[in-house]
Amino acid sequence: MSTPTVDHRFSVAPMLDWTDRHCRFFLRQLSKHTVLYTEMVTTGAIIYGKGDYLSYNDEEHPVVLQLGGSEPDAMAHCAEIAQARGYDQVNINVGCPSDRVKNGSFGACLMAMPETVAQCVEAMRAKVDIPVTVKCRIGIDDMDDYEGLSRFVSLVAAAGCNDFTVHARKAWLKGLSPKENRDIPPLNYQRVYDLKNEFTDLNIAINGGITTIEEAKAHLEHVDGVMMGREVYSNPFILSSIDNEIYGDTTNPITREQVVVAMNDYIQHQLENGSRVWHIARHVLGLFQSQTGGRIWRRYLSQNGTKRDVSKTLLLDAYEQVLDAQEKAKSFLDSKPSV
Repeated sequence: MSTPTVDHRFSVAPMLDWTDRHCRFFLRQLSKHTVLYTEMVTTGAIIYGKGDYLSYNDEEHPVVLQLGGSEPDAMAHCAEIAQARGYDQVNINVGCPSDRVKNGSFGACLMAMPETVAQCVEAMRAKVDIPVTVKCRIGIDDMDDYEGLSRFVSLVAAAGCNDFTVHARKAWLKGLSPKENRDIPPLNYQRVYDLKNEFTDLNIAINGGITTIEEAKAHLEHVDGVMMGREVYSNPFILSSIDNEIYGDTTNPITREQVVVAMNDYIQHQLENGSRVWHIARHVLGLFQSQTGGRIWRRYLSQNGTKRDVSKTLLLDAYEQVLDAQEKAKSFLDSKPSV
């Protein structure tokens, strides 16, 4: 079995309407090694859409295209396009529980159709050299036992998929909204651990409810990789410790100030290509999470970033507000009498 070309010890989950190319460029400033995923892109959008749904920045590597679909020929064609565009891997979405995904016969409903997923993997592997991976759930609806998950992985792996990221919750496709499916079905990490114990030659990563580096390290005692989603988006600076804590890279981590400067430069470049400031700035709202001045940062960006005449130096202006708040806080503490 071939060795994966991408080190999936830590990755950021694909999140619809969140992990666009601007978000991924921002996250890449914080970690060199974390694997980044696109939002899910459907085969129909790639083949028939008028926009460029595969655009990304070269700095994003390693970057994985997450693909939504269930027709083998279309999946293979899109995989070819992804490889030609330089993506490091293609990932098949077998985990999204939304109605529009279900109605298109892809996403979490494919957990009930392992043969279809296997056919897609086989067709894609016949056309591309980059790895084809799968992100799935531990089950759906009443199909919620280890045997069903094991059969799914066994069939798909036999078709040529060596890498699985498993969201450790089942999806209720009948009765729960996509948002509810992120929290209500209970987590079952042990089932993912059991999967790794059975399929020792596969690369198994775990996803769902992971919010700290300490938790990630604990999971890595049992599986090959950890995927974190909403916590990274709300508290992105957590990524600044990943290279050292997870990958053993001793390079000095980036500072928040360096990130602000880098993203300001990025905005200047993207404005020349027709992007809007807010389309980029919205992704950095959490940069000062839990820091003095964090609320001021978020408020300044939210209040000023959506204006028609928004400043091209919005981030630098907001950072000045943060520095002022931090200086006032320091002066206040310094003025208090020591006990």
